[in-house]
Amino acid sequence: MRILAWTSTSPAATRALAAALGRWMAPGDVLALKGELGSGKTEFVHGLAQGLEVDPAAGVASPSFTLIHEYPGRLPLVHIDLYRLESLPPEMLPDLEEYLSGDGVAAVEWAERLGALLPKDYLEIEILITGETTREFTMRGHGPRGEELAARLAREWL
Repeated sequence: MRILAWTSTSPAATRALAAALGRWMAPGDVLALKGELGSGKTEFVHGLAQGLEVDPAAGVASPSFTLIHEYPGRLPLVHIDLYRLESLPPEMLPDLEEYLSGDGVAAVEWAERLGALLPKDYLEIEILITGETTREFTMRGHGPRGEELAARLAREWL
């Protein structure tokens, strides 16, 4: 498993990294976003949307209350936020499975709450608050596609 570390010095830098990653995304890619409240997970998704060519007027926002937002772009972006769920209700599992294996890109905040639903192939992005505007990113590639994305980040961004 390839593990990368990167420090963001600002929200704009976080968005720039995510936008680069968004330009490399392919159908079915999954990003597992982890980090405490306020760490920048939603900020990262803003940049990802930019890289996926989501219309800025779409107003990418955290779907904390609705759990899932979908945005059309070069590839559909499915933004899932599991913060409000202690556990996954059984009636929600088929929809989550469909989003995680669909033709778009799934960005999942609080991805650790997916448990066994998390696919075997994904890029994990953990964000740690290290200062008022600084964040430490740890990225781990899981499975062939996750490893490929991590390798490309290492080669072209970090």
